Amino acid sequence: MQSAGMSDDVILRAYEPGDFDWLVDLHGRHYAEAEGFDDSFAPLVATILRDFEADHDPACEMGWVAERNGARLGSIFCVRVDDQTAKLRLFILSADARGAGLGRRLLETCMGFARDAGYKRMQLWTHESHRAACALYAAAGWTCVRSKPVHSFGVDLVEQSWEVDF
Repeated sequence: MQSAGMSDDVILRAYEPGDFDWLVDLHGRHYAEAEGFDDSFAPLVATILRDFEADHDPACEMGWVAERNGARLGSIFCVRVDDQTAKLRLFILSADARGAGLGRRLLETCMGFARDAGYKRMQLWTHESHRAACALYAAAGWTCVRSKPVHSFGVDLVEQSWEVDF
């Protein structure tokens, strides 16, 4: 039986190539249903994952998958921009995993890894419509540094860039 809060049976493990199809599908389905994104979004996620698999440096880049009893619930990635800056990528939770503190746990894990790897700051790209994620970023000390209207993935969006210094 699961508790309403963040239960101890959720593990965060390293992303593995076997997670590829699941993660591309989760992003594609979620953003199509929640935001009306067209079918150009999932291939972008696939490209990001292929690039990560091909040449990530485990000393300064990492991907995590949250899992409960073998069921994958979400992910978050920390990738290198330059010696001082890391980028948060592919942060997503399945619908049934939201609202229980798992997003905060993933974000804290990713930011802690970035700090420990020696980065001085992190950045991310998102959309204004991701209100829960944006509230989580703000609560963790992130600042929205740019915001602009765009037409991406077949819909009108407000694209945002966020940053946090350590």
